[in-house]
Amino acid sequence: MDVSIDSYRDLVGDQVVEDVAEKAAPLSEKHILHINSTYQGGGVAELLSSLVLLMNDLGIDTGWRILHGNSDFFVITKKFHNALQGAGLNLTDRKKKIYERVNENFSKFTHIDHDLVVVHDPQPLPLIHFYEKKQPWLWRLHIDLSHPSKTGRRLFEYMNSFISCYDRMIVSMDAYRQDVNTLQKIIMPSIDPFSNKNKYLRQSEVEKILSKAGIDSDKPIITQVSRFDKFKDPEGVIKVYKNVRKKTDCRLVLIGGMAMDDPESERLYKRILRQYGEDEDIFIYSATNDVLVNALQRQSACVIQKSLREGFALTVSEALWKGTPVVASNVGGIPAQVVDGKNGYLVGPRQYKKCADRIVKILEDEKRASKMGEYGREHVKKNFLMTRQLSDYLDLFNSLLKA
Repeated sequence: MDVSIDSYRDLVGDQVVEDVAEKAAPLSEKHILHINSTYQGGGVAELLSSLVLLMNDLGIDTGWRILHGNSDFFVITKKFHNALQGAGLNLTDRKKKIYERVNENFSKFTHIDHDLVVVHDPQPLPLIHFYEKKQPWLWRLHIDLSHPSKTGRRLFEYMNSFISCYDRMIVSMDAYRQDVNTLQKIIMPSIDPFSNKNKYLRQSEVEKILSKAGIDSDKPIITQVSRFDKFKDPEGVIKVYKNVRKKTDCRLVLIGGMAMDDPESERLYKRILRQYGEDEDIFIYSATNDVLVNALQRQSACVIQKSLREGFALTVSEALWKGTPVVASNVGGIPAQVVDGKNGYLVGPRQYKKCADRIVKILEDEKRASKMGEYGREHVKKNFLMTRQLSDYLDLFNSLLKA
């Protein structure tokens, strides 16, 4: 993937690009490291794929390391993830020991002599305990912390022993701020408009891609793009679709990749495929195919994001960038992207009938859908392109590394 800051000039203007370059200049002799738990699958890996390349293009020596975890570790950290978003958890000493041991082992695999370290999400959080800290460390949490379970709150208290060692805690929304001593910073995620998932496709290309995937366009298409995760509510999406189909003939596509650090996703995918795979108008894909996602988001009459909990859901901005209206749950970072009635509709996470009614409203009024699409693309252009997120990071890095 060819990533260059100059590519953004035609989209955001010369001034924005020059401002970003000016902020990057003081960091040109600095060495920065990002650490997370997977190279592919899920939004964090996708964000880093573009962010790290852009930082290097700006002359900042930026690296990216992946935590070496085992299957027990990833089962445990997935349970941690779920508890922080509202599920129950039995936080045993055994789980803590495995969690910390994997991070201790990784600290021996990876030598850190960088000027600044950014650790993403709970998996590598304890790493800081196994180094002699000589530089600023930032913990970047991408998930929804607004409604942890009771045991999730106890988990966070345990995690706070690590968080307190960091110089900053970065969250996506104000609602995710926590009562911790570490200073907190809000940085909303963004999309790369030049990635395979978001780059421009001609209509003839869209049709060819969908045809190759076996998806006919003779009916309106409704799509949800998400990992197969219970908090993305794929079975709820099918429930909504069946209500929509009672009023308007259409097709549903559920598509989402499998993240290496999410052992639950394959089981959920297989269960949904068993239950609904025989319906000729429901298409269920587990492959990570960015070009197919791009084509689907462009061709769909409406994109859904029926999450029960949501860190941010950049799939919403991806669809809006392509001029497609979105009907989505009023949770997490989604309300920052969907302006209700302007570029789509917001509904409660369990308002299945209302969600279906809003989709029908879009499907039955092409003029309304077109206006929503135009508004959506402009909203993303102003707020959710990679240059804005990069600028936010550079401001923070400069504040911590200034002489």
